[in-house]
Amino acid sequence: MVMRQLSITLSLVALLQNLPAIAQVPETTSGISSDSIQQVIAAKWMTNFSDGKFYPERLVSRAELASIMVKAFGLNKREAVNKANLTIPDVPRSYWAFNDIQTVLKTDIMKGYRGNEFFPNQKVTKAEALAIFAQAYGVFQFPDEAVNEILASHPDEKSIPTWARKAIATVATEGFLNTDAQGNISPLKPVTRGDMAYVLSKYLQRQQRQPETPEVPIIQNSPQSP
Repeated sequence: MVMRQLSITLSLVALLQNLPAIAQVPETTSGISSDSIQQVIAAKWMTNFSDGKFYPERLVSRAELASIMVKAFGLNKREAVNKANLTIPDVPRSYWAFNDIQTVLKTDIMKGYRGNEFFPNQKVTKAEALAIFAQAYGVFQFPDEAVNEILASHPDEKSIPTWARKAIATVATEGFLNTDAQGNISPLKPVTRGDMAYVLSKYLQRQQRQPETPEVPIIQNSPQSP
């Protein structure tokens, strides 16, 4: 009897080992799927560091965000970039993100501070990052009532700055917004590389889902259009 039970147990173990594993997308320590990260890297909107790691928990500076926005939205192709360069005391021409910062300022995607300074190394809050993303994407002009209704499902929506509410409502409506398990947006916390990877991957997926223009079938012996 014991030998029979052992045989059944071994048979079950062998069966389970041969079953195909359930496909899962691994998550990083930030809760952002590695698939989201790989998508934005493949699109060349963000890159790994020199050691080959992405570091999703690292915070994003204003200069880094400017560079990301230029790549994701092709801002360097907009007509406004042909304007004369701006004088930015804290961003000399030798600075690594000089051209990208000039581009986001000329296109009004980001703003400078008093004295025309940019503060390139300053970390960005999530509200600021989402507002800047929405500015490049196109902020929906919802009435205040609609904005309040859209954001009402998020427990911490009262902490969203007034100036960012319409932009964040846009991001939420489009399905680009990442929250914690309770639905909190955490708008005043510094934005991480993982946060940006999530938003950008959702935006990238939206672009890829756009239907192609259907081809008009050619009907034989039909009169040609002029």
